[in-house]
Amino acid sequence: MFKILAKINKFVLPSFTKRKLDPSKAKKWQLAILAWRYFVTVRAL
Repeated sequence: MFKILAKINKFVLPSFTKRKLDPSKAKKWQLAILAWRYFVTVRAL
């Protein structure tokens, strides 16, 4: 289940690491996306 979600996240959600986003300056919605991607990635492993 989480492996499928991880693949969907990779294609649908933006990658903030490629954009060099600083987490201390990120907006709330950007932090929420980062947290969601982290959660799904950890569960998929």
